[in-house]
Amino acid sequence: MALGLLRGKDGRLTAYAPVAGGVARWTEERPGGPDWTGPWLIEVPGLSRVTVAQGADGYAHLVGLRCVEGKDGPQTDLVHATQFQTGRALTAWHSLGTPHPKDRAKARRIGAPAAAVDSTGALRVFVRNAGGGVSARRQDPKKGTWERWTDWKGTDVLGGLSAAVTADGRLELLAPAGKGVALRWYQPEPGAAPKRGEDIPADVRPDSASAVESSPSTLTHYWRDAHSGEVLAWRPNAPAPAPLGGATGTGPVAVLRAPVDGHDCTVLAHRDASSGRLAVAAHPAEDEAAGVWWTPSGDPGAEHPALAVDGRGLVVLAALAPDGGLLVARQKTDERGLALRAWSRAGE
Repeated sequence: MALGLLRGKDGRLTAYAPVAGGVARWTEERPGGPDWTGPWLIEVPGLSRVTVAQGADGYAHLVGLRCVEGKDGPQTDLVHATQFQTGRALTAWHSLGTPHPKDRAKARRIGAPAAAVDSTGALRVFVRNAGGGVSARRQDPKKGTWERWTDWKGTDVLGGLSAAVTADGRLELLAPAGKGVALRWYQPEPGAAPKRGEDIPADVRPDSASAVESSPSTLTHYWRDAHSGEVLAWRPNAPAPAPLGGATGTGPVAVLRAPVDGHDCTVLAHRDASSGRLAVAAHPAEDEAAGVWWTPSGDPGAEHPALAVDGRGLVVLAALAPDGGLLVARQKTDERGLALRAWSRAGE
């Protein structure tokens, strides 16, 4: 995660971004904005590659990769903290260790974490292990204790695991891998034990995958083709990944399901490398064949877009400015389509 954007139980949005020394946090002063407080620095020395996950209870779970200098040299582990209410302090950070507790050299080779909260309220954390497979750890939702690391197997896993859940809490995990495939694990139904699905024939660019629930209990996965850079969309039972253009973009695509002019739509945003600006698109949910047109937005330099629906039901696009500030553009209410208001800087 370069930027996370979540809506709390009270309807206010919170943005999280990893920065030197920890995580920066901005919070809407009221549902729908437009004013924000922040940034507030959550200090965590050595923290990097942070991801944020949210369950049905509204709690925000932050999971990051940490590397600090110990008495015997560099020490790598995963750490977790929870924010129970919008604008409030987080819990203390707790170490989750790594899948390699007795081998520091292997621990340093693990990948960035992915996380999701399933239908039982259990937080699940995933990481590419030193052997090129996937390891997972689960927090008991009632006791708050953590089970041991488990090996979900897999081979040749690259960077950028993508974990997502449906509204009823059914979890899926996508792992870009070598040899022209993406690996997939899924829960057949909420609360069921995760199963390994069939490999997806796809050359997925590392650190480019994301997902959204595109219809009830169906997740659509997005990634960039490793060769062309084009954005592709895929979901179970689809004949093949669907091309969405955006070949000059960089990084993962921010994706959101939201109503636009009363139509159920998928909203997309990414950074266009050729112009240096963000680009936004929308199409009817699960109808990629309707066509996707990317529209430039904002000034050059903004990056790491994130999307959310605010407390008034409007689409909000956020991104990081070149100096690390938070930029926000909100959907207009007096125009048809996905028109955005002028960009503003949070906290100013």
